[in-house]
Amino acid sequence: MTDLVLATKNSHKVHEIAAILPPGCRLRTLADFPPMEDIPETGRSFAENAAIKAKAVSAKLGGWALADDSGLCVEALSGMPGVLSARYAGVHGDDVSNNSKLMHELRVLPALAPYRARFVCSICLAREGEVRETFEGCLEGEIILSPRGVYGFGYDPLFVPKGYTRTLAEMRAEEKNSLSHRARALRQFAVVWQKICREE
Repeated sequence: MTDLVLATKNSHKVHEIAAILPPGCRLRTLADFPPMEDIPETGRSFAENAAIKAKAVSAKLGGWALADDSGLCVEALSGMPGVLSARYAGVHGDDVSNNSKLMHELRVLPALAPYRARFVCSICLAREGEVRETFEGCLEGEIILSPRGVYGFGYDPLFVPKGYTRTLAEMRAEEKNSLSHRARALRQFAVVWQKICREE
């Protein structure tokens, strides 16, 4: 069985990815290796950041590495927070502050409601420092100005997918994983990865 290293320390992402990928995919994470220096995410797009991380981890550890970069793009804010989604309020991973900042910025733009938005996920597969494939998934929806739900993470309490009345945070993992931007990108990746595993 071919090992795949997930180039992340985010436990939420690890659980979500592991739940979506097909059985028999042997996953490892950065937690399985000696600590690595943080990889600067200097790209101007999700795809660029995913490639930076996948190339760095696969070059350092050898073999295959999978990295994702994802975030929220709000039409009324000209696509922000975008690649800054995880650190929108200044501190990486501070979901409460990020959500508060987003709600504050949209409340002063009532004429632009409903606040159309999309979650975007770019996934990069690399081997020994070289990009092999890139996959992208999107989930369209709207932002609400009052958080709802106790599941998920990030901006999930504020995001209502198109065609639904509940936020992602009001959906259990199985339902969210059936429609999320990350799931859509991972389904594309899974087809390619199964082929790689058969050939190796």
